[in-house]
Amino acid sequence: MSFSNLGLSDKVLAAVAASGYTNPTPIQEQAIPHVLARRDVLGIAQTGTGKTAAFVLPMLTILEKGRARARMPRTLILEPTRELAAQVKENFDRYGAGQKLNVALLIGGVSFGDQDSKLTRGVDVLIATPGRLLDHTERGGLLLTGVELLVIDEADRMLDMGFIPDIERICKLVPFTRQTLFFTATMPPEIRRVTDTFLHNPVRVEVSKPATTAVTVTQSQVPAGREPHQKREILRRLLRDAKDLNNAIIFCNRKREVAILHKSLQKHGFSVGALHGDMDQSARMAALDQFRKGELPLLVASDVAARGLDIPAVSHVFNFDVPHHPDDYVHRIGRTGRAGRTGTAISIVTSLDTKSVAAIEKLIGQPIPRAEGDFTVQSDASETDEQPREARRRDGSRERSGRNSRREREPRHGHGREGRNGNAQPQAAASPRVPSIGRPEPRHTPRDVDSEPADHSHLPAFLLRPVRARV
Repeated sequence: MSFSNLGLSDKVLAAVAASGYTNPTPIQEQAIPHVLARRDVLGIAQTGTGKTAAFVLPMLTILEKGRARARMPRTLILEPTRELAAQVKENFDRYGAGQKLNVALLIGGVSFGDQDSKLTRGVDVLIATPGRLLDHTERGGLLLTGVELLVIDEADRMLDMGFIPDIERICKLVPFTRQTLFFTATMPPEIRRVTDTFLHNPVRVEVSKPATTAVTVTQSQVPAGREPHQKREILRRLLRDAKDLNNAIIFCNRKREVAILHKSLQKHGFSVGALHGDMDQSARMAALDQFRKGELPLLVASDVAARGLDIPAVSHVFNFDVPHHPDDYVHRIGRTGRAGRTGTAISIVTSLDTKSVAAIEKLIGQPIPRAEGDFTVQSDASETDEQPREARRRDGSRERSGRNSRREREPRHGHGREGRNGNAQPQAAASPRVPSIGRPEPRHTPRDVDSEPADHSHLPAFLLRPVRARV
């Protein structure tokens, strides 16, 4: 079946043909006719199957009729991350080039003033993250009473990021008669509850079982020691020895680990970028753009890059850290093997990851084979010493700086310490005794009594002043 059989308008078909696409994917083929028929749709498909175009193309056809009003968008698309929101806007810019539609992006990292001015002019398509959208509605600069079509994309990611309460609030702000499109890759119980609440007699479109991995992705696991420097050494070996590696995304569980690994790979001569939630929006978009263009072959990222990002030509995915949630594994390795291409997914596994790997294998319904070869790494003190400061702190070796470090290096009670005039103070013969609470003071021996008094020159002057007893 071709796109011309789905009921799309001539302008949309011309834009699709100009983009080089001829045949729709299964999710597009099944979902687009129901969207054009103004039915609620529950779309379930694994990542990389073309879910974005499944709602963008029919929305463009629907929006050819009508006109937006100030501060009242006609359609609303909710995305969990800024990158996904920006990617959806790129799809509207590509396929809606022949239409005069106003598309606005409400995401964090951008000033409220610029976004508010776009809303004032009237918006046909509003693409937003839940938090920034609610900020605008609470300020009174946005009314959702004119929304005709609501799209909730990557709903399972919304659940992981804690956005479900915000989604419920937003669904109550839009009209009850709206059309709702709900897309997700997995169906946990909480997502099922939301769909039962806010979708009205939806058409269920499922092109693959929930939480399944693409057959075009070759999966394997590599054993490693618990030490971070051992995992980094194994990763460098895998990167150097990988066959047909054009580019790769390396996933870590923590933002801090992303920064540490990024710095380590740069130190060893790799051309690599970083992407995590603590980076400002311009830096995140710049790193993603460089990776897409091939200027950076490697990208170290947190799970902010695991959902929905459309980078079709990723050849490899490395799990430097095994994800804690099995669903995240499905989304991570879904960054490769997209659009019918082959891909490779390799996970570096330690003894601490046994339960996580078992949960992943249970979810995907197949074992992850162990990679062939010897990956033994000898403990190297020089590598450990080269670790960034954050890694050493995480491994338990606390560093002291400033005043605390000087206290460790210098003896107490003025031993060898210079006074204010620059001269070395005399070394004290004995430190003053401080009675312990709850313990009897030890009795002095005759030698203690006959010995010379201790030198208290190291004490502050106000402690040496005589105390006048009150009678």
